[in-house]
Amino acid sequence: MNAMSVILAMLPEHALLAGLCALILIEVAGGKGRTGLAVAVAAVAAAAAAALALWFGGYAAAPFAGHFSIRPQAAIAKAVILALALPVLLISRDDFRDTRFPLLLLSSLYGACLLVSSDSFLTLFLGLELMSLPVYVLVLLALQRPESAEAGLKYLILGGAATATFLMGVSLLFGASGTLSLAAFPEALASPALMPRAAVAMILCAFFLKAAVFPFHTWAPDAYEGASVPVTAYMATIIKAAVVLAVVRLFGTAEVTPQLAGLVALLPLASIVWGNVAAIRQSSFRRMIAYSSIAHAGYLFFALLGTAGGRFQAVAFYVLAYGVMNLLAFSALPTGGDDAARDRIDNLRGLYRRKPFAAIVIALAMLSLAGIPPLPGFVAKFLVFRNVMAAGYTWYAVLGLVGSYLGIYFYLRIIQYMFMSPQGAGVEDERPRRLALGATLLCLVPVALLVVFPGWVLGKF
Repeated sequence: MNAMSVILAMLPEHALLAGLCALILIEVAGGKGRTGLAVAVAAVAAAAAAALALWFGGYAAAPFAGHFSIRPQAAIAKAVILALALPVLLISRDDFRDTRFPLLLLSSLYGACLLVSSDSFLTLFLGLELMSLPVYVLVLLALQRPESAEAGLKYLILGGAATATFLMGVSLLFGASGTLSLAAFPEALASPALMPRAAVAMILCAFFLKAAVFPFHTWAPDAYEGASVPVTAYMATIIKAAVVLAVVRLFGTAEVTPQLAGLVALLPLASIVWGNVAAIRQSSFRRMIAYSSIAHAGYLFFALLGTAGGRFQAVAFYVLAYGVMNLLAFSALPTGGDDAARDRIDNLRGLYRRKPFAAIVIALAMLSLAGIPPLPGFVAKFLVFRNVMAAGYTWYAVLGLVGSYLGIYFYLRIIQYMFMSPQGAGVEDERPRRLALGATLLCLVPVALLVVFPGWVLGKF
């Protein structure tokens, strides 16, 4: 290990750390929130650019051998996660006027970057907790409604349960293999012994809880509804992306054995069905997105059944398409007035007559999340199911595809409200949001690439 290797390999993390130090200094000096937001955007943009540069240069190194390494695959995963965080920062200006939000978000992003470069369970655990702990605070930060405190507590307790389950699984795996290397996990997948199988099951259940896969999803609807819009956007996109990409790294090149296929397939399949069905009866937009994210977590974990060669490509493309479309919807939502009132889906009635551009953007996001061709959501689901079928799990793919059709109704209901319903009252003070408009335009660039050149984007993963 040498200093230059550490600097280059951890360039994205160093950019985030520099941003954190600058934000702390701004807070100590009593600087304005606008300055803090600009520093955070610059730090995240620099970190994303550094990750892209490492990927473009094909850089590979292990500055902390056995614990942390960087490869092109990890670099592009970091670039996707960090790029998705930029619109979140831009839309946060309406809800947060100080430096607390960007401080906590950069801290969480640092953990997310560690996750996708982990080579040992020690680093994986450190990244998981660094990513999760700031989010528990973010849920409570705005505290715009009474139920926010309950939502934050529920998220904290179940997040702690996930951590305990993860550590128990790691201890069992260490007892069976004698190592904390992530390489022990693929070996445990193929092992017929009871202890490695129990370890695999507990570690997977911990990640299921972190990603809100049925039946470990109960924290998500309350947390998403109780949090502010930018925090919900962050949890629905970046947190889910980092967790799933970490699991893909954990599986490595291992194939799922028939003995474990039930655990890997049945819970995500149940998540797809339950998330889509439960979303139909929601009257809160953020709660509906929570159940939508439960269904999409099912699709993402379903990809683990696929062949090892195409697993990362399918998951990375899905994460990018899903994240961008969710952020599009959040950035175009009308704001102003009481938080609980503006969160009602009924407020979207007649939105096309009041704000045509916002309605079109939200409709584009809903159609893509529903998987309507030729939008990116369709391509993402196609890749997942194609990979699962290529691995020989045809019936699971068919059941997952049938389950995905259940979600079309509630996505189309949003479109029907915006374009075909009488004009509603909307929310008070639907003020223009320049930074949110910037976030929308920023998201539309990758959307155009994903629609027009999906093959080119796929070739980058």
